This record gives sequence, C-alpha cells and structure tokens, in this order.
Amino acid sequence: MNKPLLNPDSIGGNAQSLFLKKVPLWKTAMDKAGALCALLMLSPILICTYIIIKVTDPGPAFFVQPRMGRGGTPFGMFKFRSMVTNAEALKAKLMEQNERDGPAFKMTDDPRITPIGRFIRKWSIDELPQLYNVLRGDMSLVGPRPLPVTEDKQMGQWHVMRREVKPGITCLWQIADRDNIGFDEWIRLDIQYIRNLSFWLDIKILLLTIPAVLTNRGAK
Repeated sequence: MNKPLLNPDSIGGNAQSLFLKKVPLWKTAMDKAGALCALLMLSPILICTYIIIKVTDPGPAFFVQPRMGRGGTPFGMFKFRSMVTNAEALKAKLMEQNERDGPAFKMTDDPRITPIGRFIRKWSIDELPQLYNVLRGDMSLVGPRPLPVTEDKQMGQWHVMRREVKPGITCLWQIADRDNIGFDEWIRLDIQYIRNLSFWLDIKILLLTIPAVLTNRGAK
C-alpha cells in the first residue's frame, strides 16, 4: 500500500483536521438513537454486571483508559473492569508474551484477568459501557477500534489513516477471524471501511456483529 505524502503526527494536532472524513448526518443520528436504545434495553445486564464486579473483586467496576480518537485526539474509553486493578503496571512484564504483531497487545491466558472478567470478555459484556462514549460523541457504533494511546503512537506512518473517522464499538476486524489477522491486515480493513463508508455498510457490520458475539469469535 502506498504511504501518504504527509504523516498527520508530524504536522501537529490542529492540522490533522485536514485529514478528517466528514461525519454524515445519518451516522450521527444512528449513533445517538442506537446507543440510547441499546443502553435502555441492556440496562438489566449493565446493572447486574456492575453489582457482580463490585461484590466479587475489590476496586472500581468501571475502567477508563486513554484511547486515541478521531484526528489524533485522546479520550477516556469506558469498559467494565475485567482485570486486576494494577493491570496496566503489570503489562510491561508480559510484553515478551505478546501474541500479536505490531503495537497491539494480546495474550490468550492473560494472568491479569479476573474470574468474572473472563466471562464478560468472552461475551463482550465488558465493551457495553462504550455505548456511553457513543452518546458523548467520542465514538461511533461502527468504526475502527480505538487503540490505547501508548500503542497508537507506535503505529507506522500509513496506519494513522484510521484516525480519519471516529473509532467504533465494532468494525470489519471485529466480525472477521481476528485471531488469524495480523496488525497490518487489521489496519487495511479499517481503511477499507473508511473508503467505503455508507449507511448500508454500517447496518451490515452491526448485524454481523451479533453472531460474532454469540459465537465468541476472537474473544479472549
């Protein structure tokens, strides 16, 4: 793939707006309405998960992590906490066991995951609080998955093209065989989505996310 002539990281945060893709009105409406409806329908699961985490493991039920957003602007991404409270500090000691190429970290038997954490990660329940991020405007229902800021800054020059749109809860990578997809191919799927952005593509990805979650595809 050809590299862009300019790297947005090299020209400053304000200039990155030159590389942003305009957010269609239909996407904003879908995000707001979809996130609100989903939060209302899933509220029993959200409440039960919150209570179980608080009862079974000391520490906060929510985990807020700095992630890279649209145009290279960081934001706090909400998740149900599925790891021990000092998980970020322990990550450095586990980097040698990283199973994914590129800057993203993945470990099948990650010792930082709590017992309830394994369950909610398996069924992607830990991701549900990101619906609040969608309501706030940090994220979209569909878009490239946001990387932690520290990992995002390690990306190659052409990888930053994925920042042209808001990050999403689900994407092409989420519904693919992500266990067998390398980091570069993951980014190519993100760029493919950005170039073909449409109402029907978002609907298709959202519908295909349901069986992907129910079959635990790529969930660890």
